[in-house]
Amino acid sequence: MLRYAITDRIRLASSEDARRTGLLDQARRCAATDVNFLQIREKDLPTRELAQMARAMLEICRSEGKTQLLIHSRADVAVAIRADGVHLTSDHGELTPEQVRTLYSSASLPEPVISISCHTPAEVVRARDLGAELILFGPVFEKVVAAPGTISGDRIVANGTGLEILRTACSAAAPVAVLALGGVTEANAQNCIDAGASGIAGIRLFCG
Repeated sequence: MLRYAITDRIRLASSEDARRTGLLDQARRCAATDVNFLQIREKDLPTRELAQMARAMLEICRSEGKTQLLIHSRADVAVAIRADGVHLTSDHGELTPEQVRTLYSSASLPEPVISISCHTPAEVVRARDLGAELILFGPVFEKVVAAPGTISGDRIVANGTGLEILRTACSAAAPVAVLALGGVTEANAQNCIDAGASGIAGIRLFCG
């Protein structure tokens, strides 16, 4: 079962310095527990700070384990720090896997791991045809989002699509691996595997 962690430093601590320390600690935990992939999803960080943090986390992942580091949407940062790959959204304005691979090839870097997040079977088919290596599908059980008007990390929960839609998505994605996302826990992970998923992904599940 593949395991794919996603960062959210707001959940880790109240101060920015503590959050950055928390991200490094999370990288160490992922490396120590054989998490396959760690996606840095800190979209609000300035480019220089994102690159510095990602570089430090990449060093931890490579020196302490086999966890591969992916950067959310920022292929430029991923190439600059020689990250293992890039995570893309299913938005039509996003870079394509082919474009990301071209950037890596132009920089004489190894073939990148490319994951794409999808929310419908139709998006899954498109991601498969575009050449994604991994598809994160969700929310399966629930979706946790920022409460309206807050910036403090408060969250609200919405219902997920369920296991049957996950099963449909996995079938549509074949032979590309699908990872279940959204309210996934150790208790319900096997249900996702039984529905056809190759693994699980999450934020809260891997926060520590």
